[in-house]
Amino acid sequence: MSSARVSRLVALRPSLPILIGASVMLSLAMGLRQSLGIFMPPLTRDTGITVSDFTLAIAVQNLAWGVLQPLAGAWAVRLGMRRLMVGGALLYIAGLVLLATATGLPGVMLGAGVAIGAAMACNGSALALAAASRPVPAAVRSTVLGIVSAAGSLGAMLAAPIGQALAQQQGWRVGVWAFAALALLMLPAAWMAGRVDALPLPQQAGEGHNARAALALALRNPLFVVMALAYFVCGMQLVFLTTHLPSYLDLCGMDPMLSAQALGMIGGFNVLGSLFFGWAGGRWNKQMLLGGIYIVRSLVLAGYFMSAPTPTSTLVFAAIMGFLWLGVAPLVSGWVADTFGLRWQAMLGGVAFVCHQFGSFTGALGGGLIFDLAGSYNAAWQAGVALGLAAGLAQAGFAWARGGGHRPPAVRVA
Repeated sequence: MSSARVSRLVALRPSLPILIGASVMLSLAMGLRQSLGIFMPPLTRDTGITVSDFTLAIAVQNLAWGVLQPLAGAWAVRLGMRRLMVGGALLYIAGLVLLATATGLPGVMLGAGVAIGAAMACNGSALALAAASRPVPAAVRSTVLGIVSAAGSLGAMLAAPIGQALAQQQGWRVGVWAFAALALLMLPAAWMAGRVDALPLPQQAGEGHNARAALALALRNPLFVVMALAYFVCGMQLVFLTTHLPSYLDLCGMDPMLSAQALGMIGGFNVLGSLFFGWAGGRWNKQMLLGGIYIVRSLVLAGYFMSAPTPTSTLVFAAIMGFLWLGVAPLVSGWVADTFGLRWQAMLGGVAFVCHQFGSFTGALGGGLIFDLAGSYNAAWQAGVALGLAAGLAQAGFAWARGGGHRPPAVRVA
């Protein structure tokens, strides 16, 4: 190991509590919400709501998360990250309690929809990766963001099998109560990650002296606009799968445990994908990599849904999709930090994330409406494939035309 690499690792040692806290918080926040779909079949039967009612709650969750994310990013500059992240963890727990005690659509909507959506704006990838970006050198930032994003995938590996097993043996309410117990661990994790507030914030020339100036600067950058628009399709594809894959497998007569195994497989390979794309983002053009992810993901999605599912094909599909899943997070967050600096990273990442969450809203609600109207998911996955290919080709092509496919220059900090 070279002396330069050793010195970088030594420099990371003081930041480990912050990185660990951000990783655990993100892992639980992402893993629990991604696994809510496993409760859809028993929950809808027990409460008397329809599939589209449940997916409307998940759509509202994603919409609330997206709309509030830029505000949370801006508030983090004024109020500090610790207050937002701890408050978000408390709200997340409250949302799960509301869901566990729900008897109809209002409780499901308030718990799984509004409360968890608002909490994700404070505990999701935008703030977690912004907290992880600040204490590390720019030379290793992309790799560190990949590691933290990878940790965000571990929660699904734990939550999905536990929730499915408890739902089958004790009922779906017991499974949701178990999720609430796991969410308690987010409180100390958020507190640890909040130590980042004590660190000095490096200044970058041209980053914008306030939130409005920073936003105007970003919206004048064509690469930022294209990335944000392509992010819509990312959200649509992923939330369609997390919400509707359990229902699709149930419709095809598969073992209910297979959906939990598939979500767990996604979480496991998500770790590898996040690590890889975090590493790759430090070496190649992040926008080109994003376009490639969307193209390959769409082709895999088409291949799976064009044939009847089997346990083997489902797990292989989940593994490939998992590898391509959360790798977008270190690429988007890293590109924003490289281009616009750290001060407004969470806010500008949140602005792009609004498009992602409008896509998530469309994937969750649109999939449910299509299923209720047509009795199948064919039109839903076909639309997801077509839009995914278009977005991937547009982003990769535009990035190539603007940057030649090379890694962007390092950030110059004043």
